[in-house]
Amino acid sequence: MLLNKQTAYKRKIFKHLYFSGSLSCAELSELTEKSLPVTTRAINEMIQEGSVMETGFAISTGGRRPQMFSLKPDQVYIVSVAMDQLITRIALIDINNNVVGKVEKIELVLPYNLNALKQLTGHISDFLRKTEIDKSKIIGIGIGMPGFVDVKKGINHSFLKNGGENIVDHIGSLTGLPVLIDNDSSLIALAEFRLGSARNRQNVMVINIGWGVGLGMILNGELFRGHNGFAGEFSHIPVFTNNKLCSCGKTGCLETETSLLVVVEKAVKSLQSGASTHLKDLSLDFPENAAKKIMDAALQGDKLAVEILSEAAYNIGRGIAILIHLLNPEFIVLSGRGSVGGRLWTTPIQQAINELCIPKIAENTELLISSLGYKAELIGAAALVMEHYDTIEPVQEKESKIRFATPKGKPKTIFNN
Repeated sequence: MLLNKQTAYKRKIFKHLYFSGSLSCAELSELTEKSLPVTTRAINEMIQEGSVMETGFAISTGGRRPQMFSLKPDQVYIVSVAMDQLITRIALIDINNNVVGKVEKIELVLPYNLNALKQLTGHISDFLRKTEIDKSKIIGIGIGMPGFVDVKKGINHSFLKNGGENIVDHIGSLTGLPVLIDNDSSLIALAEFRLGSARNRQNVMVINIGWGVGLGMILNGELFRGHNGFAGEFSHIPVFTNNKLCSCGKTGCLETETSLLVVVEKAVKSLQSGASTHLKDLSLDFPENAAKKIMDAALQGDKLAVEILSEAAYNIGRGIAILIHLLNPEFIVLSGRGSVGGRLWTTPIQQAINELCIPKIAENTELLISSLGYKAELIGAAALVMEHYDTIEPVQEKESKIRFATPKGKPKTIFNN
């Protein structure tokens, strides 16, 4: 069922108010490329419907101050799904990008998992059953995932394989909600660009520090995805001659000396060799817990933890130096899971930039820590849905008897936060 023109236009207004916070009729008219009378009429209808409210007058710049409008809270919600190779987080996000209730964190290992899509769909369906928000207020499901994601075809060439079946259609038909998917690093960049540290900037590189090292590129004020959506595979730049096998099957990739998995591996080996450190009880079987312990210890000054993270950060800086020479960005934003380490990353990365970049090219590139941190992918997944709010259509829900498909056949939620 196609949206009628007036509904689509109101959703476009809704979308702009979501990203901007508050706007005047004149600003909305310009952004939506509609006449002021048409925009005013739509705004008045939305006020009557209860989705928009007046929020006072703009700051005076001379002349009559315009009336400003914002979205009324508690009108719509988005199910936001943030995946990496090991952990999936599911949250209900409101129009102010606040989490409603708790973020559900689930152990869902993607590599070599033939049941991953079935497990994911089961967890999302269960999350929807448990939420206390009326389903009619949920406008869609946004999913960020690692791997080569073909947004147009709705498939992931790396994970969540389903015999070529469209992931979007599969999850949408079983939940009854519109579904949008994208690469995790692209969504982190989208969040930073629309709502975070890169807001309103033209040329920014957003580094996703996690189990790999992803990249989202904002070029000329737009999120750049490349010819078929696979741009930004920063992890797999061949930087080293270390003969270490990467997850992609090649050797010497940036990821082999920089990922949080490598950080954990080095820390575990150091403990086994009797290194002096306050770190203890680290295990490769629980990498998320181990990575957190290492970053916490480094922030408290533990020498071994600082050395391991500094080495990884310097090597990330080597990759960033290449980006600076190629693309001349105004900002490098460190985001994602690892960005909670904050200042632990910036000094070694800046050292690498200072050593390896031509000064004239790098002198106007600023290194920033994300203001969104580990929430960036969740916010980006919600922003993905809202970016398409004026075009997404209702989904016909199938009668579903879907159950979880974990290796033991039972749901597994490891913790809530």
